[in-house]
Amino acid sequence: MGEKVNPSKIFSLGLQHVLAMYAGAILVPIIVGGALGFSPEQQAFLISIDLLTCGIATLLQSVKNKYFGTGLPIIMGTSFVAVSPMITIGSNYGITAIYGGIIATGLFIILFSNVYGKLVKLFPPIVTGTVVIIIGLSLIPTGIKNMGGGANSPDFGSAENLILSFGVLAVILLMNRFFKGFLRSISVLVGIILGTLAAAFMGKVHFQPVMDADWFHLPTPFHFGVPTFEIVPILTMILVGTVILVESTGAFLALGKMNQQELGEKDITRGYRAEGMAFTLGGIFNAFPYSTFAQNVGLVQLSKVKTSKVTIAAGFILISLGLVPKIAALATLIPTAVFGGATVVMFGMVVSSGIRMLNSVDFTNNSNQLIIACSVSLGLGATVVPELFAILPETLRIIVGDGIITGSLAAILLNLLLSKRKTKQTEVIHESNLEPKLKSS
Repeated sequence: MGEKVNPSKIFSLGLQHVLAMYAGAILVPIIVGGALGFSPEQQAFLISIDLLTCGIATLLQSVKNKYFGTGLPIIMGTSFVAVSPMITIGSNYGITAIYGGIIATGLFIILFSNVYGKLVKLFPPIVTGTVVIIIGLSLIPTGIKNMGGGANSPDFGSAENLILSFGVLAVILLMNRFFKGFLRSISVLVGIILGTLAAAFMGKVHFQPVMDADWFHLPTPFHFGVPTFEIVPILTMILVGTVILVESTGAFLALGKMNQQELGEKDITRGYRAEGMAFTLGGIFNAFPYSTFAQNVGLVQLSKVKTSKVTIAAGFILISLGLVPKIAALATLIPTAVFGGATVVMFGMVVSSGIRMLNSVDFTNNSNQLIIACSVSLGLGATVVPELFAILPETLRIIVGDGIITGSLAAILLNLLLSKRKTKQTEVIHESNLEPKLKSS
């Protein structure tokens, strides 16, 4: 984290992080706004305020101090875990109840961050590595769909989309093979720019959204009305917030490992407190719940630049985009297939990071193999076949309907259940290994 990066290069590296998370950041407001019948103007407001709040949340997490923030190179973005619950709350209680629930959850997380911080004890290397692998595997299908042009795209899998996505992938791989230093670290950014230029020549880039966007937008608190505090939405969002913290813990520990930094309970607590502050901020400005973006964890691994100065720069870029919608609209010019070529690499890097974290795990222990096997299978299965849990109530589906959460909870519970047995087996193996040495002496 103390590595030196030329100030002139920090902006480019920060912009690369912004482009990597941009699609995910704007997708949630588009989905939620569309489901709740928002007008185009309201949708535009949601996107701009979301980018602004993403930037502030990123700064809260990247700048470490006595009270909040991990100081790790973290990008905060809108959590997909909250999408379905927010739509349900908005449909049944109104949009003001969504923001009341988000504000209450943020305050709850801040107040009980010390309690949540004790979760770090549930994440030994076998759990952490498995969770990070599940995060990467759960994201890969999204990257592959993006390579084809997007899941619901009418030209999904067309020759143009495949040429663009694999072209971007090739640029990233070639730059990592033949370049070093700064050029290698911005390979994703270069791939996205070249892919967008190629798409423009193909006629797949449309400038109308940029023309229609405003030059300046000043955020106003409670834009959609004074929040209302209903008990069911609040309890639902607290459950969602707890799930998001579990999801973020794996990303915290993965980044800590990359930075050769052992995170303790206090570090995790400060991270949770920053997320609680981001929740509260999102509720006040009519944005969303925020969590650590896993794709940017993969980008840190790929670029090898691990200083939080880069994500601080990304935070300021996001704030600028939120204040100037016309600039923010420029990023919407990037075709989905171009994003796909870049994100599939980063999602794969998350998986490889998780595998590396399992290096210290004893694979001769059958219990360890069972923990990894069952957790990865359940996590990936819930991602690929989410309808498996359709019969369960809405509150339970929030927990088990997300592959990352299902796999993470499975890893935690299996580790707790099998830990005693693991300890006994390890002692037997250890003693059997010592026997020949004792006899020979």
